[in-house]
Order: sequence, then C-alpha cells, then structure tokens
Amino acid sequence: MKSSRRNFIQSLGMVGAGIGISTETFGHTSKVSAASKPNGDDQQLFVGDNIAIANTEHGKVRGFILRGIITYLGVPYGADTSGKNRFMPPQKPAPWADIRPTLWWGNSAPQIMEKRYANTYASFVDHWNYDDVSEDCLKINVWTPAIDTQKRPVLVWLHGGGFVNGNAIEQDGYHGENISRLGNIVYCSLNHRLGALGYSHLKAAGGHPASGNVGNLDMVLALEWVKNNIANFGGDPNNVTIMGQSGGGSKVTTLMNMPAAKGLFHKAVVLSGGSLAGVNKEYAEKLGQKVMEEAGLKNGEVEKLQQIPWREYIDIADRAVVKMADEAKRLNLMRGGFSPVADGEYLNGGTFFADSNHFSADIPVIICSTFNEQSPSRTDARLEGITLAEVEEKIKPRFGNKSSEIVEAYAKNFPKAKPIELWSMIISNRKNAVAIADAKFSQKKSPVYLAWFGWQPPLFDGRMRAFHCDDICFWFYNTDLMLTHTGGGKRPRALSEKMSKSLLSFIKTSNPNGGGLPNWKPYTTQNGETMILDDTSVLANNPDGEARKSLA
Repeated sequence: MKSSRRNFIQSLGMVGAGIGISTETFGHTSKVSAASKPNGDDQQLFVGDNIAIANTEHGKVRGFILRGIITYLGVPYGADTSGKNRFMPPQKPAPWADIRPTLWWGNSAPQIMEKRYANTYASFVDHWNYDDVSEDCLKINVWTPAIDTQKRPVLVWLHGGGFVNGNAIEQDGYHGENISRLGNIVYCSLNHRLGALGYSHLKAAGGHPASGNVGNLDMVLALEWVKNNIANFGGDPNNVTIMGQSGGGSKVTTLMNMPAAKGLFHKAVVLSGGSLAGVNKEYAEKLGQKVMEEAGLKNGEVEKLQQIPWREYIDIADRAVVKMADEAKRLNLMRGGFSPVADGEYLNGGTFFADSNHFSADIPVIICSTFNEQSPSRTDARLEGITLAEVEEKIKPRFGNKSSEIVEAYAKNFPKAKPIELWSMIISNRKNAVAIADAKFSQKKSPVYLAWFGWQPPLFDGRMRAFHCDDICFWFYNTDLMLTHTGGGKRPRALSEKMSKSLLSFIKTSNPNGGGLPNWKPYTTQNGETMILDDTSVLANNPDGEARKSLA
C-alpha cells in the first residue's frame, strides 16, 4: 500500500510549542548538551551515529534529539503478527546485533485505508496522520528529557479509533515532546492489533483461547516492555500511568480488568470513552464460527485463515458481522463486531470494577468527557436555527417516546443553551462517564476524579463546540501544535497549561491538584463532584444531574 507519510523534515517542524526545563546530558555517547529548550536560532535537531543511543532487552536503538527532547520512534516491542502469529498472543521481537535506527513511526495496524481522507472536514480538523500498514505493527514510541537514572514518571498513550482504526500518531496532538518537557516525564505511545485481526474470538472454531483478546495482549506486552526497559530511557517502571481517549479510553478500562496487566501500571486516565464490560462471549464465539463459514473453512482450519491476505480477511470478517446482526440484537448488544471479549480468562467476564479486592481498586483514575462529543451543526450551518420541537424529532430514532421528556429536562437544566446546543449535549451525554465513575467509586480504595470539558474553539463560525477529541491537545500541552482543534494562541494555551500541569500532578502524586485549576475534589456518587474545564474552570456538583435523570 502506498505510504501516506509526510516529508520527514516537515513533520519535525510541526512539533513545536512548549516551555523549556532543565535536563541533564543525554544520549549514550552524545557530546550534545541540552540544558534547556534551544532558542529559535540555535540548532534544533541532532541526529547521528553516536547520538541518542539507548539499550533495550532486545538490542540497542538510536533516536534523535529535537528541541532538547530525545525521541525514539517505532521501537519493536513485539514480533511480526502475520502468518502463524496471527490470532495468537504476541511474541517478543527477535534480538538484533547492530544499533537499530528508530527515527520513524512504526507501521499502523491493518485497517481499511481506502478513502480514509475522503471526508474533507474530518481530514482537516483532525489532521490525520497515517503511514504504511502491515501486520508487523507492534512498535512503541518514546519521548524523554534525558537518558539517565533520574526515574521519571511514565505516561503511556493508547490511541483512539474504537478497536478498529487509528494509530499512535493519528493526530498531531498525540505528540509527546511538549508534555515530556513541561513535566520532566517519559511519554510513550504505541500501535497494536485492531479489529478482526486483534479480536476474532476463534476458540470455538479451534483457535487459540486468547484469540478474542490478542489486541489487548499486545498492549500488555508493550507495558511489559516499559517495565523491563523504560529505566534505560530515564523512566520509572514503578510509576506508570496509562491514558487513552475514545476507543483508547475503553482500552484503559479493559486493561484495568485483565489479569495479565496487574502490576504493569499504577494510575489511569479515561477520556471520552471507557467500558464496563467486554463483548458478550456467546456472541463472540458465534461470530468467530461465522467468520470461518464466510471464509469457506471448517472448524479446526484456523491455520488456513492465518494465510489469507489481511485486507481480504477484514472483508470476510466484516461480512460475518453483517450476518450476525440478528444475533447481536437478540443479545441486546449496542453494536456487533470486534473488540475485547469477556471470556473470563484473559478479560474479566463480569461487570468491571465490581470487586473491591480486584487490583483495579488500587488504581486512581481521572475520567473526562466533552460537552459536545457530537456537534450536528459543525458542517451544516442551517442546523443552528433548529427549534426545540425539531430537536425532539431528531432524537426520536434513539430515544423514542421519551424524546419530549428528555428535551424538556435538558432545557430546564441548561436554560441559556440554544436548541442546537441541547441537541448536541443530549447525544453527547455523560451517562457512560458517570457510570464508570460510580463503579470505580464503589470500590472505595482509590480516588476517581471526574471532569467535563466545555472549551469551545473559535473555528467554523463557532459551530465546533467542545467536540470529541478536542481536549487531547490540552492535556498534552499541544494547543499551539493542534491548531485545527484550537486556533492556537494564548486563550487555549492558558487552559492547556492548567490541564497539563494538573495531569502531571496526578501522574506524579495520584492527585491532580496544584496545576492551577480550582480545588479538584474526588468524585463521590452522593455529590457528583465534576471539574468543568473552560476558560474559567469551576468544580460543580452533578452539573447535569436533572437532565441526565431523563435518560434513565
């Protein structure tokens, strides 16, 4: 498949914006000093045979130094997952003898790339970045201020895209340079198997018992790599935070409920996503058998399935999902398809966070969603003038006869909101975020902090609102990098500094206070403490409580 990579020098130039902090000398044999972020007229990029060399358990890697931050891209943490390794738990990569250059992103996991940029608005706003796609995709990226023994906190980013799309560099806002510099932390991001290649549960068809969860086991292997190697990159394996948005948020909550992940991370952040259970085991097993049938194979012939080209296999699997639609409906599943399976062995078979003795109970969590995960008028200005009666009609397909009651409740809870804003808030409601917070609070062993992001960018004539993904670059101090989400400048940067410093405080101490936001009290089911993130942030108790009751 033709690569969509950008010119390398251009991509380096886009990673700007941030503040400098003192660092020690870095690089294995580097003679370059980075006492602070270089001035604009100084040399910004250092790359060469003896610069930024680090050890891993599999061999040495060579990165580069950009604006004082040492960067390693596409470091192997697992072996190629094609052929006999497809549908199997991940294996460690083969060792290498020479110093491996890690100067470019690893391949994206197999996914449908055709027409990926067809939606002009989406491509512009989210500034998609995709590179080559292959089953040799188990790679991790690392940003660090120094290669030393300081043992910095480690943040591991899990990308969005459901469990089907995306990669570790999908948006410019995912870059780790600025948050690494600002907080003196080590930042990692990674690729792992997705969709049918990561979550086809083939146990009932004669496949490996773990086949329905190998995409998540990839992430476990990546966290094991962090545990075994991150000290060589200036990080602390005993202080690791996992963080994800949208589908990445669900990756966080599923990892918190995987026995194999116990002890590999210590704090968690869930943005605009998260789940309270895996995919129904019965459905997943039947879907796996339907995949075999659709491929013209019999149970026990999984090795033949391993030899089908990955693009062809995805089409086969997608046809099987369509033919399983009635079964998904019978089991009252919100959607069918491929994501982590509640098999009771590799992933908790029951409701997540129900056991106060489970290892997840000891993990502090931040949960955040946005006011307008969906903004119907972003690309259609005509909808700005919609009436309340029209909003009722718009939401009927989803809420049925309760539509009138819901619109009335939201209008009462938010009397200053326009009908279009109410529509957006209704379909972007916080029901899932609050349910996860309630479940986590019920474990009673570690704090959960709840936030609601309401900052609205001055783009598309103000119609974007606080949309899905907009908050990511604020947490990572990348608002001047992700201009298509913020417009750039001092206004978003002011909130970003408070949010990123609060995140850094949480990473370091399990408490987000001290970053410049108002006093952020832990969430309780009784009060519903919620930090509303905006130009002027406030802590509010259950701010949408009356409206949300109407959704029950």
